Amino acid sequence: MSNRLFQSVVHQMKDAVDRTIGVVDVDGVIIACSELGRIGEVIDGVKEELYYTGETFIAAGFLFRPVGAYGKTEYYVFVEGDDQSAKFTSNLLCISLGQIKALYDEKYDKSSFIKNIILDNILPSDIYVKSKELHVNNEAERAVYLIKFTNKGDIVPVDVIQNMFPDRNRDYVISVGENDVVLIHELAAGEWEQAEKLARNIVDTIQGEFYLKVTVGLGTVASTLKDLARAYKEAQAAIEVGKVFDTEKNVVNYENLGIGRLIYQLPTTLCEMFLNEVFKKGALESLDRETLLTIQCFFENNLNVSETSRKLFVHRNTLVYRLEKIRKITGLDLREFEHAITFKVALMVKKYLASKPGKY
Repeated sequence: MSNRLFQSVVHQMKDAVDRTIGVVDVDGVIIACSELGRIGEVIDGVKEELYYTGETFIAAGFLFRPVGAYGKTEYYVFVEGDDQSAKFTSNLLCISLGQIKALYDEKYDKSSFIKNIILDNILPSDIYVKSKELHVNNEAERAVYLIKFTNKGDIVPVDVIQNMFPDRNRDYVISVGENDVVLIHELAAGEWEQAEKLARNIVDTIQGEFYLKVTVGLGTVASTLKDLARAYKEAQAAIEVGKVFDTEKNVVNYENLGIGRLIYQLPTTLCEMFLNEVFKKGALESLDRETLLTIQCFFENNLNVSETSRKLFVHRNTLVYRLEKIRKITGLDLREFEHAITFKVALMVKKYLASKPGKY
């Protein structure tokens, strides 16, 4: 925040107020004052008071009031005296400076600028101009992570991530919900290959230090600032698709979603038509848990009968019998590649429909 803006307001109010007024920072240093010669001074005893309180207090003959009612207090106004007039003047000064600070942050704060980009609240044509004004590198490659806290306890998610990535010139940490934080990390040359590893480090750190469960979605690389909105949407999609098809994963990369991403984008009516074409009514539901585990293991072992029977600790003939049973029920022979593909996709489609309210 520019101290000159505070000083401008204080100077204009000087003639209307018959006492000393000004602003101090959290260290008790006067950054604006109606008596210009006092700028830079530290008022005795104020720093200690600021350390212990975030409320209005009186010290050294001045009434101090925090600027802004929410969040971390960065500044305090002070007015000479502690009478009713001092209270009224300090309140008026707080309102004026609070509004100026909010407008300044909206116009000049880099994080607000980046947040407007990812939320599509700024025209693409304005991004380049604004980036020049704020000295934000438009051409740097960046990775966009959406970090979703399942349970946050008493911590503030955005503060946790900000402490992990304190470099505010390269990294932007933005709160987009009570439990959701976006991290925009500037990449060095060739660092994109490590982007997913960084996501795993975030998960491990939060789980190890705070015992909290988080899921991280990663979009594709953003080559320019205007690409951040697209990368953020991809990170959102990664988490949504991961909730359906990769429930065990806590890091989901949009680049690795595979066929799950395609299915997720299909209309549910089309998915229902596909299932009705592939299976006779009730065929899929008639498969018991043991049979479904057999199918899963068969797919995981690349349709290899011998390897699958070894992993399931069953005789090869037993597995062949189960596969034949599946063929009779569903009409699909999983030993044939095309049938196996159809069955695999059908299972994913059913899982997708099951995630929709009122479906299956």
